[in-house]
Amino acid sequence: MAVVPMNPRLRAISAMRLAGVTLRRAARQGEIVLAVCVLAIFTGLLLPVPRILLDLLLVISLSISLIVMMTVLFIQKPLELNSFPTILLLSTLLRLALNVASTRLILTNGHSGTDAAGHVIQAFGHLVMQGNFIIGIVIFAILVIVNFVVVTKGSSRIAEVAARFTLDAMPGKQMSIDSDLAAGHIDEAEAKKKRKELEDEGQFFGAMDGAAKFVRGDAVAGLIIVFINVLGGILIGTLQHDMSFSDATKTYTILTVGDGLVTQIPAFIISTAAGFIVTKSSSVGSTDKALFKQLGGHMALTMAAVVIGVLAILPGMPMLPFSLIAIALGGMAYLIWGEKQKQEQAAIADAPLDEPPPATPEEPIATALQIDQLRLELGYGLLALINSPKGQRLTDQIRALRRQIASDLGFVMPPVRIQDNLQLAANSYVVRVKEIEAGRGDLRPQMLLVMDPRGEPISLPGEMTREPTFGLPAMWISEAHREEALFRGLTVVDPPTVITTHLTEIIKENMSDLLSYSETQKLLNEINKDHQKLVGDVVPGQITVNGLQRVLQNLLNERVSVRDMPTILEGISEACNHTRSISQITEHVRQRLSRQISEAYAVQGGFVPILALSPEWEQIFAESLVGVGEDKQLSMPPTQLQRFITAVRQSFDRIATSGESPVLLTSPSIRPYVRSVIERFRPTTVVLSQAEIHPKAKIKTLGQI
Repeated sequence: MAVVPMNPRLRAISAMRLAGVTLRRAARQGEIVLAVCVLAIFTGLLLPVPRILLDLLLVISLSISLIVMMTVLFIQKPLELNSFPTILLLSTLLRLALNVASTRLILTNGHSGTDAAGHVIQAFGHLVMQGNFIIGIVIFAILVIVNFVVVTKGSSRIAEVAARFTLDAMPGKQMSIDSDLAAGHIDEAEAKKKRKELEDEGQFFGAMDGAAKFVRGDAVAGLIIVFINVLGGILIGTLQHDMSFSDATKTYTILTVGDGLVTQIPAFIISTAAGFIVTKSSSVGSTDKALFKQLGGHMALTMAAVVIGVLAILPGMPMLPFSLIAIALGGMAYLIWGEKQKQEQAAIADAPLDEPPPATPEEPIATALQIDQLRLELGYGLLALINSPKGQRLTDQIRALRRQIASDLGFVMPPVRIQDNLQLAANSYVVRVKEIEAGRGDLRPQMLLVMDPRGEPISLPGEMTREPTFGLPAMWISEAHREEALFRGLTVVDPPTVITTHLTEIIKENMSDLLSYSETQKLLNEINKDHQKLVGDVVPGQITVNGLQRVLQNLLNERVSVRDMPTILEGISEACNHTRSISQITEHVRQRLSRQISEAYAVQGGFVPILALSPEWEQIFAESLVGVGEDKQLSMPPTQLQRFITAVRQSFDRIATSGESPVLLTSPSIRPYVRSVIERFRPTTVVLSQAEIHPKAKIKTLGQI
């Protein structure tokens, strides 16, 4: 079978397609390409490089420096090119490798002529020297000095100061972000984004501070390499290749100056780009817009034109260049002034006649109706706790508190708005729930609060006080006595923790009020997709969102976690088949949550300590219920009610002396009514029914009322 030769055009198209596929694969494997390039740079330090390849690499080095310069000029802010320190390092390594490669060629083949190190170096040498090697050396020296002393040193200093100021300003900026987050002006995602930008800014200027040293070192290395090339070349040419001193000096100087220029020009461009990027830290927009906007005022141009014009008429001054520049500046000032006048006239023409200036827009009255769900007001002496350098900041603790309450009770507390209140004492704070005061306290911001868990007097030097959350005896001590207090077994807390603890208890006491209709709907929306069918069957078919809200409020009132929403909905679905009473539905849901409730009140050892209600009191409560069906109410004579309160207090106080904290156990039918009585004088006492004790839970009976 004969083989038909491929058409040359088809062969070319096939080769182009193959090349395109190869390039796409290389793009997908950019990290491999970068690694190969870095290895190639280090290889160039050890192995000789052909002249053709050296010409190509020198042009690539110059192109890279121009690309970096143009990129820096058009970026809007420095962080858009946060890889600049890495680019600076790689470009410096490339130039040093090319310096070593060109030095090897110059010293090896310099006697053969000025093209010994390639045509690029030869062209740069002839272009600058113009046949006079002394001129070439002077120009090269000036270029290196300008790069080393002026541009590189200035860029390094600016980067150092910018890094220092950026790091010093980070705590204040972080406090501003945390305050905006706590006040609800920004959400968690935006706060995280701003923190990331702040962190990137600090890292960028810190890296630029170190990366600027690369260019300075490159300039020093360039000077040393030039000295080696000239001196070594003259010695090699005269001693080994029998060249005359003048020929050797001319040849090796052309090669050395050409080599120095072709590597120092990219270095000069890169260092100038570094100067642009560090001096651009406080301006936004491309460099041309920033410069022309800030330097283009007509008054500045007019004054500059006048000064240049005066210089033009002074005796001995060349009139032509000064006059041309003065006329150009004056013309620019006139054009800018004319444009500004047109804009002002247009604004006047567009403005309505005989109309008073617009009044300051009045704040919408609807804003006066908005209520902060939770608000923490601080006296001016406590504002430092928001961004305290010692320990954990108050905003961080509140953020952690929100997560803890959501994990423990399934309740997402609303954001806490933190604000100062000059009407408060300097060291006082107030916690408000729906703008109603729910608690207050006094702190000593530079001291520590200590308490004795055994209830004994504290024998440390300090200021006696009462802990604001539970009213326990406590003492403010100085930081110097922390170790001694811990050694004595005392509880030591800092002021932010005191506020957080107080805030925690207030939130737990008011969770039912904070659980609004919209928050209830959010809880339903956030249920796992696997249980959305259950949600659709129960709400609103069997119970409304408002009814579910009331059930959850009843549970939260007694600090029962509502995190297990599927089980709660299943219990509601079962109870709705035989009752519509929210109270009875809640009791049935509590029974479905028996495992969770028993686990929550189990103490060390895994058992639930209980204090049982005697059969006599069970019967008294049952006989005191009046009404029919779901309208039953407790109607107990006051004397009998007082006798019950006294019995409960005596029993719990007696057991408390042994360090136990039991739950009160009753029958399911009377549990809500017993709880309604006890919450009046012992709100923290837990009242459970026998049906809420899980069958597998271990119990320990401590007594009977």
